[in-house]
Amino acid sequence: MDELSPLMKEITSHPIAFFGGFASGLLRLNLNEDPVKSWLNQRSNADAAASSTSPQMNGNGSGPQSISID
Repeated sequence: MDELSPLMKEITSHPIAFFGGFASGLLRLNLNEDPVKSWLNQRSNADAAASSTSPQMNGNGSGPQSISID
């Protein structure tokens, strides 16, 4: 039973990703072949566009800033 505890932690923490990977393994899908590769590229581009259009939490969006502590 202790052997299955890491598996159960993965299933409960990220169920969609786990079962997606499990299904692709069962179906023997190659992530570098065309239908899956083009879908993954579209998803990654959509995720990147969504993250770049979201408002910045630090106010000015200029990235890390240095501070000095006396």
